[in-house]
Amino acid sequence: MARWSSMPRDEHWLADIRETGTSIEGFLAGVDKSAFLASDLVRSAVLHKLTIVGEAANRLTPELRARYPHLPWREIIGFRNIIVHAYFTIDWDVVWKAATESLPELVALLGRPAE
Repeated sequence: MARWSSMPRDEHWLADIRETGTSIEGFLAGVDKSAFLASDLVRSAVLHKLTIVGEAANRLTPELRARYPHLPWREIIGFRNIIVHAYFTIDWDVVWKAATESLPELVALLGRPAE
């Protein structure tokens, strides 16, 4: 946690989203959709990281979210809530799409950290 101490609040949460994208990319390297669906381990790891994305999005300030009005913040946060509170209804096809399409797009749109 010490590495975040000098970082502005929003930058901390954006960094979490970016790092999560990198983690999921690593989890899914060489994994196609059928292998993803067959692996409880990989599905669980990806699902956990997607909860981090939703939690980080929820903690971003309204001002930061307003700078990206084209991003579906409510859906991102809502997806996290479904994962956490309605886990027994998870649609793994939706999780696959979130991990392989939506999250990489989100990370690309948020850009690189400020230097």
